[in-house]
Amino acid sequence: MNRTTARLLIAAAAVSALPQVAVAGLTLPINATVSNSVQAFPAVNLAAFDLVKLTIEGRGTTYVAKAGTPGETNGTITPVAFGFPITKIVIGNKLNIASGSAVGSALLLQRFNDDTGATVGFTLANFTIDYNRKQVLADTTPIGGKTTVQMPLYNFVATTPLGLKYVFPLSVTGHEVLGQLALTPQAKAVFTSALELPEFALFALDYDYGTLTQDISLKLRSRPVSTRPYAAK
Repeated sequence: MNRTTARLLIAAAAVSALPQVAVAGLTLPINATVSNSVQAFPAVNLAAFDLVKLTIEGRGTTYVAKAGTPGETNGTITPVAFGFPITKIVIGNKLNIASGSAVGSALLLQRFNDDTGATVGFTLANFTIDYNRKQVLADTTPIGGKTTVQMPLYNFVATTPLGLKYVFPLSVTGHEVLGQLALTPQAKAVFTSALELPEFALFALDYDYGTLTQDISLKLRSRPVSTRPYAAK
């Protein structure tokens, strides 16, 4: 990460350092920093996934943040938590972070349909947290279907609002937790159709889908994360 990006991050943390017009609307690449977003699923989600033989796997730059164990009903395994390297943030007109993205990260959701003998599912990719709309967005592609770019995936509540801390001479850290992740109507429709969910399983679409924890720092990665958008096959 270059000095300009570092200074802008410091400006975002110390709002009095620069006039609003100096940083508002700027997109800051942070793919060279150790900055990550981690989604953790509650146990009730994992049990519901296993009930319908649904598994979730990381694709692209996604990594397993916490491994899972076999489900009690069908023995399927989905990690408890996935990590997504944050690749960019956008500064708002109040020197706040308006959005953050994990371009290149993806999740493949698929299940075996006992009735048809087919494996069905969809891919979520290139995640964005939109703080103005309080939504998580993702490119959504059913297996064999067309991509809906940046479909609203979750609504969220900021349980621990993002705060950037500046430490002299050149250090910024940030931490936040977003909770009460609720599937949007658009997401529920995709889950229902692309996964061919049986009627008895639809209640689980109203569950809380866990937390998203964001940790931002200026510590450099040994190698920058790719910023190429993930394209579902």
